[in-house]
Amino acid sequence: MENHFWWYMARSSGIVAWFLAIASVLWGLALSTRALGPKPRAPWLLDLHRWLGALTVVFVGVHLVALVGDNYLRYSWAELFVPMGSTEYKPGAVTWGVAAFWFLVLVEGTSLLMKRIPKNVWHSIHLTSYVVAVSATVHLLTAGTDSSTPALRWAALAGAMAIVFFTIYRLLAPKAPARSIPSREQVAARRAAGAATAG
Repeated sequence: MENHFWWYMARSSGIVAWFLAIASVLWGLALSTRALGPKPRAPWLLDLHRWLGALTVVFVGVHLVALVGDNYLRYSWAELFVPMGSTEYKPGAVTWGVAAFWFLVLVEGTSLLMKRIPKNVWHSIHLTSYVVAVSATVHLLTAGTDSSTPALRWAALAGAMAIVFFTIYRLLAPKAPARSIPSREQVAARRAAGAATAG
Protein backbone atom coordinates (compact mmCIF):
# COMPACT_ATOMS: atom_id res chain seq x y z
CA MET A 1 0.00 0.00 0.00
CA GLU A 2 2.81 2.42 0.87
CA ASN A 3 4.41 1.96 -2.56
CA HIS A 4 1.12 2.69 -4.29
CA PHE A 5 -0.22 5.44 -2.02
CA TRP A 6 0.59 8.33 -4.36
CA TRP A 7 -0.70 6.47 -7.39
CA TYR A 8 -4.04 5.74 -5.73
CA MET A 9 -4.15 9.33 -4.52
CA ALA A 10 -3.50 10.64 -8.04
CA ARG A 11 -6.25 8.46 -9.51
CA SER A 12 -8.88 9.22 -6.88
CA SER A 13 -8.20 12.95 -6.69
CA GLY A 14 -8.28 13.21 -10.48
CA ILE A 15 -11.70 11.55 -10.64
CA VAL A 16 -13.07 13.74 -7.84
CA ALA A 17 -11.66 16.88 -9.51
CA TRP A 18 -13.37 15.91 -12.78
CA PHE A 19 -16.67 15.32 -11.00
CA LEU A 20 -16.47 18.68 -9.21
CA ALA A 21 -15.61 20.52 -12.45
CA ILE A 22 -18.63 19.02 -14.22
CA ALA A 23 -20.87 19.74 -11.22
CA SER A 24 -19.68 23.36 -11.12
CA VAL A 25 -20.42 23.87 -14.82
CA LEU A 26 -23.85 22.26 -14.48
CA TRP A 27 -24.73 24.33 -11.41
CA GLY A 28 -23.61 27.49 -13.19
CA LEU A 29 -25.83 26.61 -16.15
CA ALA A 30 -28.74 25.90 -13.83
CA LEU A 31 -28.25 29.31 -12.17
CA SER A 32 -28.15 31.13 -15.51
CA THR A 33 -31.46 29.61 -16.62
CA ARG A 34 -34.84 29.18 -14.96
CA ALA A 35 -34.09 25.56 -14.12
CA LEU A 36 -34.05 26.43 -10.40
CA GLY A 37 -37.28 28.42 -10.64
CA PRO A 38 -38.21 31.80 -12.13
CA LYS A 39 -36.53 33.82 -9.38
CA PRO A 40 -33.79 31.94 -7.53
CA ARG A 41 -32.83 34.42 -4.82
CA ALA A 42 -31.03 32.48 -2.12
CA PRO A 43 -27.38 33.64 -1.89
CA TRP A 44 -26.26 30.09 -1.09
CA LEU A 45 -27.11 29.03 -4.66
CA LEU A 46 -24.32 31.20 -6.04
CA ASP A 47 -22.08 30.32 -3.10
CA LEU A 48 -22.46 26.63 -3.94
CA HIS A 49 -21.30 27.29 -7.51
CA ARG A 50 -18.24 29.14 -6.23
CA TRP A 51 -17.58 26.44 -3.64
CA LEU A 52 -17.65 23.72 -6.30
CA GLY A 53 -15.16 25.70 -8.40
CA ALA A 54 -12.85 26.23 -5.44
CA LEU A 55 -12.99 22.55 -4.49
CA THR A 56 -12.11 21.65 -8.08
CA VAL A 57 -8.92 23.70 -7.76
CA VAL A 58 -8.08 22.00 -4.45
CA PHE A 59 -8.47 18.48 -5.83
CA VAL A 60 -6.56 19.33 -9.00
CA GLY A 61 -3.77 20.52 -6.71
CA VAL A 62 -3.86 17.21 -4.81
CA HIS A 63 -3.84 15.37 -8.15
CA LEU A 64 -0.70 17.22 -9.29
CA VAL A 65 1.13 16.74 -5.99
CA ALA A 66 0.30 13.03 -6.03
CA LEU A 67 1.61 12.65 -9.59
CA VAL A 68 4.92 14.24 -8.61
CA GLY A 69 5.05 12.13 -5.44
CA ASP A 70 4.46 8.86 -7.31
CA ASN A 71 7.72 6.99 -7.95
CA TYR A 72 6.51 4.99 -10.96
CA LEU A 73 5.82 7.62 -13.64
CA ARG A 74 8.18 10.18 -12.05
CA TYR A 75 6.59 13.39 -13.33
CA SER A 76 8.41 16.68 -12.88
CA TRP A 77 6.50 19.88 -12.21
CA ALA A 78 7.45 21.20 -15.66
CA GLU A 79 5.89 18.17 -17.33
CA LEU A 80 2.60 18.82 -15.55
CA PHE A 81 2.38 22.48 -16.52
CA VAL A 82 3.73 22.49 -20.10
CA PRO A 83 1.62 21.09 -22.96
CA MET A 84 3.34 18.06 -24.53
CA GLY A 85 6.00 18.38 -21.82
CA SER A 86 5.50 14.76 -20.81
CA THR A 87 7.15 12.37 -23.25
CA GLU A 88 7.08 9.09 -21.30
CA TYR A 89 3.36 8.49 -20.72
CA LYS A 90 0.66 9.43 -23.26
CA PRO A 91 1.80 13.01 -23.95
CA GLY A 92 -1.35 13.87 -25.90
CA ALA A 93 -3.67 12.60 -23.20
CA VAL A 94 -1.68 14.39 -20.49
CA THR A 95 -1.80 17.62 -22.51
CA TRP A 96 -5.59 17.59 -22.33
CA GLY A 97 -5.19 17.67 -18.55
CA VAL A 98 -2.66 20.49 -18.77
CA ALA A 99 -5.10 22.51 -20.91
CA ALA A 100 -7.93 21.86 -18.44
CA PHE A 101 -5.69 23.04 -15.59
CA TRP A 102 -4.72 26.35 -17.21
CA PHE A 103 -8.27 27.17 -18.27
CA LEU A 104 -9.46 26.32 -14.75
CA VAL A 105 -6.88 28.73 -13.32
CA LEU A 106 -8.06 31.39 -15.78
CA VAL A 107 -11.74 30.92 -14.89
CA GLU A 108 -11.21 30.81 -11.13
CA GLY A 109 -8.67 33.65 -11.15
CA THR A 110 -10.92 36.03 -13.07
CA SER A 111 -13.85 35.05 -10.85
CA LEU A 112 -11.88 36.22 -7.82
CA LEU A 113 -11.21 39.51 -9.66
CA MET A 114 -14.77 39.75 -10.96
CA LYS A 115 -15.43 43.18 -9.42
CA ARG A 116 -12.23 44.65 -10.88
CA ILE A 117 -12.66 43.68 -14.52
CA PRO A 118 -15.38 44.58 -17.06
CA LYS A 119 -18.38 42.27 -16.81
CA ASN A 120 -18.32 41.37 -20.51
CA VAL A 121 -14.63 40.39 -20.25
CA TRP A 122 -15.35 38.25 -17.20
CA HIS A 123 -18.32 36.62 -18.91
CA SER A 124 -16.33 35.80 -22.05
CA ILE A 125 -13.57 34.20 -19.97
CA HIS A 126 -16.10 32.38 -17.80
CA LEU A 127 -17.49 30.68 -20.89
CA THR A 128 -14.20 28.81 -21.18
CA SER A 129 -15.59 26.65 -18.37
CA TYR A 130 -16.84 24.57 -21.29
CA VAL A 131 -13.23 24.10 -22.36
CA VAL A 132 -12.38 22.92 -18.84
CA ALA A 133 -15.23 20.40 -18.93
CA VAL A 134 -14.32 19.04 -22.37
CA SER A 135 -10.55 18.94 -21.78
CA ALA A 136 -10.92 17.33 -18.36
CA THR A 137 -13.30 14.70 -19.74
CA VAL A 138 -10.98 13.82 -22.64
CA HIS A 139 -8.07 13.64 -20.17
CA LEU A 140 -10.10 11.39 -17.87
CA LEU A 141 -11.01 8.99 -20.66
CA THR A 142 -7.62 8.86 -22.37
CA ALA A 143 -5.00 9.23 -19.63
CA GLY A 144 -6.62 7.71 -16.59
CA THR A 145 -5.95 4.14 -15.47
CA ASP A 146 -9.65 3.83 -14.67
CA SER A 147 -10.80 5.10 -18.08
CA SER A 148 -11.97 1.63 -19.12
CA THR A 149 -14.22 1.30 -16.07
CA PRO A 150 -17.86 1.16 -17.30
CA ALA A 151 -19.12 3.27 -14.38
CA LEU A 152 -16.66 6.04 -15.20
CA ARG A 153 -17.53 5.98 -18.89
CA TRP A 154 -21.24 6.15 -18.11
CA ALA A 155 -20.59 9.02 -15.70
CA ALA A 156 -18.67 10.90 -18.40
CA LEU A 157 -21.49 10.31 -20.89
CA ALA A 158 -24.11 11.45 -18.37
CA GLY A 159 -22.11 14.58 -17.55
CA ALA A 160 -21.66 15.45 -21.22
CA MET A 161 -25.35 14.92 -21.97
CA ALA A 162 -26.37 17.04 -18.99
CA ILE A 163 -24.11 19.91 -20.09
CA VAL A 164 -25.46 19.72 -23.66
CA PHE A 165 -29.05 19.68 -22.36
CA PHE A 166 -28.59 22.69 -20.07
CA THR A 167 -26.71 24.59 -22.76
CA ILE A 168 -29.56 24.09 -25.25
CA TYR A 169 -32.03 24.95 -22.50
CA ARG A 170 -30.13 28.13 -21.78
CA LEU A 171 -30.09 29.16 -25.44
CA LEU A 172 -33.77 28.43 -26.07
CA ALA A 173 -35.44 29.24 -22.75
CA PRO A 174 -36.25 32.80 -21.61
CA LYS A 175 -33.35 34.40 -19.80
CA ALA A 176 -33.47 34.62 -16.04
CA PRO A 177 -34.12 38.12 -14.68
CA ALA A 178 -31.02 40.22 -14.17
CA ARG A 179 -29.71 40.42 -10.62
CA SER A 180 -31.97 37.58 -9.51
CA ILE A 181 -29.48 36.55 -6.84
CA PRO A 182 -28.74 39.33 -4.39
CA SER A 183 -25.31 39.83 -2.94
CA ARG A 184 -24.59 39.29 0.75
CA GLU A 185 -24.49 43.06 1.19
CA GLN A 186 -27.97 43.45 -0.33
CA VAL A 187 -29.37 40.71 1.90
CA ALA A 188 -27.84 42.34 4.99
CA ALA A 189 -29.24 45.73 3.97
CA ARG A 190 -32.73 44.29 3.51
CA ARG A 191 -32.59 42.58 6.90
CA ALA A 192 -31.41 45.78 8.57
CA ALA A 193 -34.22 47.74 6.89
CA GLY A 194 -36.74 45.12 7.99
CA ALA A 195 -35.48 45.20 11.56
CA ALA A 196 -35.66 49.03 11.62
CA THR A 197 -39.25 48.96 10.34
CA ALA A 198 -40.26 46.32 12.86
CA GLY A 199 -38.68 48.35 15.65
